[in-house]
Amino acid sequence: MDTRSYVGQPGARRTWPRRVAALLVGLGALVGLLLGTAVPASAHAALIHTDPADGSVVATAPQRVVLTFSEGVLLSDDSLRVLDPHGTDVAVGTPGHAQGKDSGATSTVALRSGLGDGTYTVAWRAISQDSHPVAGAFTFSVGSPSRTEVDLSGVAARGGGAASTLYGVGRYVAYAGFALLVGSAVFLSVCWPRGALLRPLQRIAATGWVAMAASTIALLLLRGPYVNGKGLGQAIDLDVMRDQLQTRPGAALLSRLLLLAAAAVFLAVLFGSYARREDPEERADLAWGLGIGGTVIAVGIAATWAMAEHASVGIQRQVAMPVDVVHLLSMAVWLGGLITLLTALWAPTLANRPIEPHAVRRFSLIGLTAITLLVGTGVYQAWRQMGSWRAFTDTSYGRTLLVKIGLVCALVVIAWFSRRWTARLGQAPGAGAVPTSAAASAASAAASASVPPPASASAAARVRFQGRAKAKGAREPVAAMADRTDSAPAGPASGGRGAGGADGARAEQLRRQQAARSAARARKVLEADPFRGALRRSVLAEAAVAVVLLGVTTVLSGSQPGRAAEEQKALAPAPSASSGAGTSTSGQGPISVTVPYDTGGPKGKGTAAVTVTPGRAATPNQVELVVKDAAGSPVDVPEVRLAFTLPAQNLGPIPITLRHTGTGRWTASAAQLPLPGTWQMSVTVRTSDIDEVTETKKVKVTS
Repeated sequence: MDTRSYVGQPGARRTWPRRVAALLVGLGALVGLLLGTAVPASAHAALIHTDPADGSVVATAPQRVVLTFSEGVLLSDDSLRVLDPHGTDVAVGTPGHAQGKDSGATSTVALRSGLGDGTYTVAWRAISQDSHPVAGAFTFSVGSPSRTEVDLSGVAARGGGAASTLYGVGRYVAYAGFALLVGSAVFLSVCWPRGALLRPLQRIAATGWVAMAASTIALLLLRGPYVNGKGLGQAIDLDVMRDQLQTRPGAALLSRLLLLAAAAVFLAVLFGSYARREDPEERADLAWGLGIGGTVIAVGIAATWAMAEHASVGIQRQVAMPVDVVHLLSMAVWLGGLITLLTALWAPTLANRPIEPHAVRRFSLIGLTAITLLVGTGVYQAWRQMGSWRAFTDTSYGRTLLVKIGLVCALVVIAWFSRRWTARLGQAPGAGAVPTSAAASAASAAASASVPPPASASAAARVRFQGRAKAKGAREPVAAMADRTDSAPAGPASGGRGAGGADGARAEQLRRQQAARSAARARKVLEADPFRGALRRSVLAEAAVAVVLLGVTTVLSGSQPGRAAEEQKALAPAPSASSGAGTSTSGQGPISVTVPYDTGGPKGKGTAAVTVTPGRAATPNQVELVVKDAAGSPVDVPEVRLAFTLPAQNLGPIPITLRHTGTGRWTASAAQLPLPGTWQMSVTVRTSDIDEVTETKKVKVTS
């Protein structure tokens, strides 16, 4: 397809924006349809059951604590800690899975025998199948509740620290390296095969390969500290590394290293025998082999992300993983190709070998295909990871995704301008066939400058060379040098170190000056094409936005999806990211807080009044929650949840099990908050299948 047909005529210039607008409207309608369609829940590593139950009082001490999650989780040595009223860990051995390794959803740890009466606190931390850390805490009592002196400041929640930061940097470098490696390889093998001989473009692919190899090794080393929440010293612990290689993320990283070894062979062939092959039939046969091999390698590397991250868990895994592979490949072809095109347009060393317009147009068509696939697969991923419109604003993943969508829209607009200038390359007055001739002259001069004549060359050969230099427009200083060369005494016919050597040095200098003049002429001719200059600027803008987009994508890959966050709230209430204004104080009397809510749906406004009696720590408390509508009348709603978190001690969320006892009224008995301090109370109210809100208030609990 000739891309000039899009913008070469005024009518086409009016049609192309309308097509883009229609595409965006269609995609928006598709997103609305998908997000408006209810799908079955699929929680990601939410705690759904504990034994003993949260807040329960048991007559005899249990032999072990069992936690059941909504999916399999990865455990470390301190994933489950059971602390007695004095803060002593009474767990025995290391945590494990109740039914063996094949049943990772149920985790357990044994307890010491002969435990005394009192309140025990269970602090847990694990890694879900999509690499996201999850954490929480709950309490139970033996015999009767008691005061507790638990200090959980040493318990790491959701990783963090230097290991987490470095792991995030490694993710970004891996994505960037993948884009450079795949995008440059596609560009040089499909769009501009002649460019595979040019060192600046070869360095792009080599940089991508080195970045991927280095980041993969770093991620393998950092995987242990990142999962266990420990110091960087674990990075060189062979036992920890061996354990991580037995996990799915570790196996994916190891597979990526093996595929990179095959990618090195691919690059060697692409920049070696393929780039230098002149016979069309042999070149075509080699191109088929490179195409098949390169595709297998690229798909395999992309699959190392799909098999270990968001696509590998949740709903429709069989569809999500291939879609994720296509999404990653489209990103790499587009962004990596942009960087390669940018180098071909801007690198000063390539001025005497300019990229041909047909190569730019070919990449423009490939880029359009990649953008279409990128947006299409992105729409599916947004529906799968979000699930509702509300998740775009109520979750950090959704807000970050909105930033990514904005950047993609900006890239699409800039890409439209790039396609416009692409179709007009060489159409400027005086810029039609001149670039080719100027480039050929420069390339010929550069080639001749790289192969100096032998010192024994005859004077006639030197005169012919000087005549060619003058015919190509040598200036006066060069002509004077040629005269001085002619007047110099000739050396022996057999060649030597006399005047013949000096003449050879002067001839070499003459060649270099001629090459520099030819390159300058080629550069001026290229810069005389206003459309080529506009294309350079638009591609530079695309590349700049792409760098930011890659960073946002990295943040998304390390965040919990919006659908998972919403479903985790449904199974195990968690505190809202927002903080309500005001703090409820409590002396020796009960805690009483009224929280206004607005779910945004029909009859979605009202208040939730919470009373905690007597409102003391380490004491069984009676909890009453009353929901009223906007008119102040008690009203039943489909669901109400209540949870408490103590941020200062990294304790919680502690869910309160509520029982519906009347119209608009829910109660709980023997609810325990183990420590005094300023707690965050989260009240979640759901007024319909899709309308839900979580409000947070601070309450002070005394001892």
